[in-house]
Amino acid sequence: MKFLIFGGSVFLSKAVAQTALDRGHKVRCISRGDSGAVPKGARHTIVDRSEETDPHAGTWTGLASHDWDAVIDVASTPSWVETAVTALADRVRHWTYISTVSVYADLSQPGGTPAVTPTLPPADGDLDDSSDPTAYGRNKVACEQAVQSRLGDRCLIVRPGLIIGPGDPSGRYTYWPERLSRGGRVLVPEPADASTQVIDVRDLAAWLVSSAEEGLTGVFDAVGPAQPFSEVLDETARGVSQVTVPGRERRPPVRLVWTDPETLLQLDVRPWAGPRSLPLWLPGEEYAGMRDRDVSSTLAAGLAPRPLAETAQDTLRWLAEGSNSRKSGLTWDEEQDVLSTLSADN
Repeated sequence: MKFLIFGGSVFLSKAVAQTALDRGHKVRCISRGDSGAVPKGARHTIVDRSEETDPHAGTWTGLASHDWDAVIDVASTPSWVETAVTALADRVRHWTYISTVSVYADLSQPGGTPAVTPTLPPADGDLDDSSDPTAYGRNKVACEQAVQSRLGDRCLIVRPGLIIGPGDPSGRYTYWPERLSRGGRVLVPEPADASTQVIDVRDLAAWLVSSAEEGLTGVFDAVGPAQPFSEVLDETARGVSQVTVPGRERRPPVRLVWTDPETLLQLDVRPWAGPRSLPLWLPGEEYAGMRDRDVSSTLAAGLAPRPLAETAQDTLRWLAEGSNSRKSGLTWDEEQDVLSTLSADN
């Protein structure tokens, strides 16, 4: 098969390109070329989609001179997606658009599916998501609709949850294998049974390529089954225990310090991601449906998540190679300050 992949040099799109190559497909990657190399064996066409906006000119003309078995696009800019589908829709057998669970207007109800969860209104134009928290989701809705309107029953819309694993640039899940590898007292957010969902980037990439091969269509959430946060930490610790990190051979045993959300917020510990955060923590019932999507239809369609311990193990090995990628979470000193305050109060 001939795959056209928008991206190909970073995390998910790179994993998709590598998976397609490993299965013997021909792969062309389209990107600006400033985020790293595409996998060896893929052809790379350098395109700045913010500049090549005429679907009937330039690089688009060359791409449209070929037939493509599969297109996979991760863009979040509606005009980029509109240009691509206008240029290529008639030359593509199957189109996968990778969206996000952030398209949903209400994520307060656990067990939701694409069929029953309303989406945000589509963006009217390309919205700046730096100040409007809904802009990213609205942009993605507009991108979905552009693909659906031109490809009809030849498209697959995939809405991933939190994607994790080696190469993760966000540092969200990555925080936990790194932190647990140090041992000692570890600050963690209550409740221990809070639902949590993740998906290894390699498993998602494998499913995306298989779906393109099989011509799967429709709309699917893409994340692993929900599990209690305590189980996420237990499996992560199990995986981490199999990796030797230089300088941490004699790490002390892990002791989880479960702390209620109100206390954490009072101590300026922040949720989900970013500086001074406890990654993956989503306090508040308004996020219950983000932590617990019903993905039974996706699993039935072939998504096969690996054991989380394996992801943790590989993620820590990747970090130990010197990626220096972690961008989320408390620093060591910040965590020790919080733990000291908690000890002083008890």
